Amino acid sequence: MKTSADTKAFHKPRFCEGSIMRHVVVMAGTGTVGLMAVFLVDFLNLFYISRLGNSNFTAAIGFANAIGFLQMGVCIGMSIGAVVITARLIGAGQPECAKKMVTSFIIFTIFLMIIIGLLVAIFNREILYLLGARDVVLIQASHFVMIVSPFLFLIALGMVLSGLLRAMGDARRSMNVTIIGALVAGIMDPIMILVLNLGLEGAAISTICSRLGVAVLGFYSLKRYQLIEKPHWNDIFSDSLKILKISFPAILTNLATPVGGLFVIHTMSNFNSDAISGQTAIDRMIPVAFAFVFALTGSVGPIISQNFGAGLRERMQETLVVSLKLVCLCVFCAWGIFYIGQDIFVKMFALKAEGEALMRLFCNWVIINNLFLGMLFVSNTAFNNLGYPLFATFFNWGRATLGTIPFVTIGASYGPQGVLIGQSLGVIPFGIMAVCCAFFLIKTIQMNKPI
Repeated sequence: MKTSADTKAFHKPRFCEGSIMRHVVVMAGTGTVGLMAVFLVDFLNLFYISRLGNSNFTAAIGFANAIGFLQMGVCIGMSIGAVVITARLIGAGQPECAKKMVTSFIIFTIFLMIIIGLLVAIFNREILYLLGARDVVLIQASHFVMIVSPFLFLIALGMVLSGLLRAMGDARRSMNVTIIGALVAGIMDPIMILVLNLGLEGAAISTICSRLGVAVLGFYSLKRYQLIEKPHWNDIFSDSLKILKISFPAILTNLATPVGGLFVIHTMSNFNSDAISGQTAIDRMIPVAFAFVFALTGSVGPIISQNFGAGLRERMQETLVVSLKLVCLCVFCAWGIFYIGQDIFVKMFALKAEGEALMRLFCNWVIINNLFLGMLFVSNTAFNNLGYPLFATFFNWGRATLGTIPFVTIGASYGPQGVLIGQSLGVIPFGIMAVCCAFFLIKTIQMNKPI
């Protein structure tokens, strides 16, 4: 039986003392492994589907995953709100308030994600058609979405629970929660897709089982922190509304990236299945290759929030500086690896013609664009955790609209490679402006704001 001393130890704000570099590296390092595990599920689906040698199947999973990215944006936004509020309350020494709000928000998240998942499943063909899916590609993508979408609440729940573990400073258990998803997918994908010859339906079943594993282990891992209590049913909506003040702008922010991706995949659909296959392969590789950069956005959030709650401005500034240094290191290392290994990646996804040309262009030059994307994402984390999520929304949607539509439209007149180049150029000004704004905000923000 846990004593009150044990509970206080669990709720101690770990990031308000010690080396910032160590905190960021440990949190981002373990977060990288966990995030790679999440993205590895989609990567494995694409890899095994590509083994079937049918570019229509590869294109279909590209369209299905475009919808999945939209749904994932909502899930990530929900988890951001939970992490920000929990970490800030723990940093301010208010664990009981955190428990009550976390419990209410978990129930609210399950209910909301069930509704969204069912609506997408019902109208999946109309959505896929708008994206440009046709004929066999439309039918195959529809089957995948119809099976997976109703179980959206599982991955949303897993993300929120994993995020709460990060908010408590437990990087290892947060990592383990997401790793279980990749392990399940790694075992089931080849069995379902290749052995049982179920194709995209097999990939969908594997995805559901993977998400179930993440949700179950998340609940089990969070039990030790006593952050979940008997719900106060009358307060569920009011408690959730407080977190939604952070989550809703974060959802809008996270929807910007997949919406921009939808425009790109729609533009690519004007060419052929080979071009779509190439773009899909690149889209699946980026999250895995730059998992460390993406992990920073979730990992440094609790560090900033706890120090904000404790009123430690210099540690917040140092967190942002360290994060940007690590982004630069990660991108330049990845550039070298992709440049050397581009032949392997072309063969891995059985890319042909335009698909191969897109992959080689990405590996040679376009990959460096992720430096500015990392700058944007790290800045968005600062905005969300400092209580200015609309700043993140502004910069992300600016990049997804002004930084995507005109650049991609002009690039499309030069073929599929022009689309890829246009997509990469638009993020540069928004990444630079977001970083400047984040530093200014940390320097000037009031440290005695109410929780």
